[in-house]
Amino acid sequence: MARPIHLDSVDKEYRSAGTVHVAVDDLSLTIPEGSFTTLVGPSGCGKTTTLRMIAGLETPTSGRVSFGEQDVTDLSPQNRNCAMVFQSIALYPHMSVRENIGYGLKVQGVPRDERNRRIDEAAETLQITEQLEKMPAELSGGQQQRVALGSAFVQDPDVLLLDEPMSDLDAKLKAELRVEVQRLHQELDATMVYVTHDQTEAMTMSDHVVLLNDGRLEQFAPPGELFDRPVSEYVARFIGTPSTNVLPATVEPREEGYALAGEGFEVPAPAESFVGREGEAVSLGVRPQYLSPDGGDHRFTVVADVVEQLGTEFVVHGRTPGGTDVDVVSPTLGDVEHADELTVGFDAADVYVFGEDGRTVCYGDELANDSPRPQRNS
Repeated sequence: MARPIHLDSVDKEYRSAGTVHVAVDDLSLTIPEGSFTTLVGPSGCGKTTTLRMIAGLETPTSGRVSFGEQDVTDLSPQNRNCAMVFQSIALYPHMSVRENIGYGLKVQGVPRDERNRRIDEAAETLQITEQLEKMPAELSGGQQQRVALGSAFVQDPDVLLLDEPMSDLDAKLKAELRVEVQRLHQELDATMVYVTHDQTEAMTMSDHVVLLNDGRLEQFAPPGELFDRPVSEYVARFIGTPSTNVLPATVEPREEGYALAGEGFEVPAPAESFVGREGEAVSLGVRPQYLSPDGGDHRFTVVADVVEQLGTEFVVHGRTPGGTDVDVVSPTLGDVEHADELTVGFDAADVYVFGEDGRTVCYGDELANDSPRPQRNS
């Protein structure tokens, strides 16, 4: 039966040669019961350490871990009804697929008939029924990973943990297995926690995403909220491909409120968000998909450097005359070449504004709703 997972002020420190390394720093969150939650972030941000503390493979330096109302901080992994799939595909090479999937059940003393029934159900769900009598060496990488998933699935865990299970697969197999894992979640009555450094996996598979930064929680929200309402420049840059453009600007007073003045553009801004910030350097975050070569209320110049074609869209990597890197995504840029100069525009509604500390000051809807219509720059 699925249970929520509570992390309460969890810290994890490692000590080596007199040096303390903080892997996880004061992490508090509740992963909803039955949800598919992904821990994402760059290498070294603490996501695998967090997963291992949930599994019981690591003990927190301080703080508590609970499954529902049960404090499991000091429980051994085998007493948590928790299964884990590791990055490396750990199959027994001398056992058949059937034996690999059912090994955990055999250790638990589950009768053979019941084992076989559960193995057959797992194999059918993961579409590997025809592979049950084969040996691991006879399988492809994707099939081996399905076997590893099956060995966890078959234990009927309350919590299923997956530590970068697709990192060694090619792009096609990753896409196939993403669907399989989501289908598995629908079949299971379990809370699933998935670790990846690939934000595409996090955004396409998850009910909720935990984005970590140097061991600390940066944002915990549904994927759409991370994309549309990032709490910081770090979140905006990490989530989305290509990364969010960050345009420097300065808060300047005007007769009616304030303006965010940048290189070739000026965005009116609501007084309540910027009072007392006169002269402060801020940044405007604009996703490449929201920069238009055909319109937008606020326009500036970009000099193209590299042009990539991605299916029906083109990505122009360039920079402003002042040296700010800018990416533009549009299906209409196929004729752009190196060193071409183009004018692109954005609307205030599509902007995030970040303060000097990198935290979000306001979102585009606040700019669009509370500001007068801008005068276009000539």
